[in-house]
Amino acid sequence: MKKPVIVIKYGGNAMINEDLKKAVLEDVIALQKRGYAPVLSHGGGPGINKMLKALNIPTRFVDGLRYTDAATLEAVEAVLIGQVGTELVSLLEAGGGKAAGLSGVSGQLFHCRLKDEIYGLVGEITSVHPEVVEAVLEKGFIPVIAPLGTDGHGQIYNINGDTAAAMLAAALKAEKLLLLTDIEGLCNSLEKRDVISYLNINDVPALKEKGVIAGGMLPKIDGCVQAIRDGVGSVHILDGRRPHSILEVFMEAEPSGTEIGTKKDSIGIQ
Repeated sequence: MKKPVIVIKYGGNAMINEDLKKAVLEDVIALQKRGYAPVLSHGGGPGINKMLKALNIPTRFVDGLRYTDAATLEAVEAVLIGQVGTELVSLLEAGGGKAAGLSGVSGQLFHCRLKDEIYGLVGEITSVHPEVVEAVLEKGFIPVIAPLGTDGHGQIYNINGDTAAAMLAAALKAEKLLLLTDIEGLCNSLEKRDVISYLNINDVPALKEKGVIAGGMLPKIDGCVQAIRDGVGSVHILDGRRPHSILEVFMEAEPSGTEIGTKKDSIGIQ
């Protein structure tokens, strides 16, 4: 019997705070030991911003996506693969897990085309080929995946990490998709921090109209909605600043953050 797949999108402050990083990786290893097949799909925004600043390369975002010219793409590759991915594999191994580093270029995992010239070298995933990830899982390793893609003709693209994780979860028929963020969950108001505990995907268009879902949350929520429609069991937006928020999802108590699905009406929308 195949182990249930859990795709975890790891990014934000949980990547730069050493205590939080330790808690996240402990949770991933614990899931593997409990009989799940965790997949760690990571970002690297803080590290990328730091490198771009050091290289005097301007940073800007369009519709919540990082504008990526050739120089930015080179920095993104260096950080995601050369720094973040390598470190995460090393730390997982040191903590008693078995891990293997991949990127969306590996085995043409994420086959892409140019999303739109306004974003630069940002890729739109046209197909996902999960065989390389499945092979790593079958050998008992935790895949650690950088969100890059390829057109199959030598061009590499930067991919939004949330979108990549959501499409990967769908391709792997994951039981759960967990996205770690730097906020408590999807909130009606960032000032009041009033979390929407359950979001039915049918309410997403209205929340976009109200501006509740905007900026960097747009690709995140769009990816979550598509993952649910493509058969992922459940999707959770979690506070990555909260130690062991991953394991909370698997406990009997009500987890923090926002669950997204179709099983019931939204809870917490104002």
